[in-house]
Amino acid sequence: MSLTDSQKTTVSTWIADGKSLAEVQGLLREEFSISMTYMDVRFLVDDLDIVFAEPEPEATDGVDPQAEAPEVVETQPTGVTIDVDAIPRPGALVNGSVVFTDGVKLGWQLSSTGQLGLIPGDDPDYRPNPEDLQDFQDQLQDVLRQKGY
Repeated sequence: MSLTDSQKTTVSTWIADGKSLAEVQGLLREEFSISMTYMDVRFLVDDLDIVFAEPEPEATDGVDPQAEAPEVVETQPTGVTIDVDAIPRPGALVNGSVVFTDGVKLGWQLSSTGQLGLIPGDDPDYRPNPEDLQDFQDQLQDVLRQKGY
């Protein structure tokens, strides 16, 4: 259904007044007896090249909430960390990824025959240090035991 120019102007005014798409949808039905789906209203607004005005964040007691946000400092992991994927790779009983102390992330998998393997990453010649490998195997054993493997 197409709108007249005056109806399009009215829709633009509603959006400029801060009405949401759901409110515009209701107003179209009430004022013009035009029934549109939410998606049709969204397309209408896009077709009219109407830009929603982002509301300003409300300051509480004169304090800017962004000013109190803690500074995020990225650090290298202090130890080996592992995770287990929810869906196993084809041919694997269970798999996931490991991040070693030097920050290198590799995939790992445990085959249905019980063979543990690391999946090479960007550098196929990378070898983690022996302490990291032992830590990885110890953590993996604990995690798999907790998950019932």
